[in-house]
Amino acid sequence: MGFIAVGFLAVVFLTGCNEKSPTFPRQVLLMRHAEKPTDVTDTVLSEVGKKRAEALAGLFNKSEARPEPLPKPDFIFAAQASQKSNRSVETVTPLAKSMKLEIDSGYANADYGKLAAELLSNPKYEGKTVLICWHHGKLSEFAEQLGVESGKWADDVFDRVWVITYEKGKGTLTKRPQRLLPGDREK
Repeated sequence: MGFIAVGFLAVVFLTGCNEKSPTFPRQVLLMRHAEKPTDVTDTVLSEVGKKRAEALAGLFNKSEARPEPLPKPDFIFAAQASQKSNRSVETVTPLAKSMKLEIDSGYANADYGKLAAELLSNPKYEGKTVLICWHHGKLSEFAEQLGVESGKWADDVFDRVWVITYEKGKGTLTKRPQRLLPGDREK
C-alpha cells in the first residue's frame, strides 16, 4: 500500500474517532413550569403554582392515582431565569431538594436546541432519565430537537408531562397527566 493510501486511511480513522456519535438518554421528561400569576409582570409562581411545585415529587411515587409512576430523574434542567420569569427554576426547586439533585439552569429559554444537542451527544446522559422544566412556548420545538413530533403545548395546560422514551436511537412520545392537584385532568 502506498504512502498516500496509508495517510488517507489514517486521516479517515482519526476523523471518525473525533466525531461524536449519538447517545441517548433512557427517557426525557418534558414539563412546563407550574402556574403563573394573572399579573403578567410577575416573574414568580402563583399560589397554585407553588402547590404544584411542592407536589411534583408525587409524580415518582406509586399511588392509587399513579399506579405507574414516572421514573425518577438522574438530572434536572430548568430554563435559565430571565427578567420575565424564574418560574421554571422555582417549579423544580422543591423536587430537586427532595431528590438531592442539582438543577442545571445554564440554558436560556431560546437555547433549547443547544441543550437537546448536549443530551443527545454527551455520554454522561446515556441510559439516564432527564427531567426538563421549560416555558410552554418552546416545548414543541424542544421535543422536535429531541427527535419526536409533539403538537403544540396548550397555553392553559400546566398538568402534563411529555415522556420521550428512547429505544435503539428512536424516540417515542407519551403524554401523561400529572394528577397532583384538584382539577388536574385525568387523561
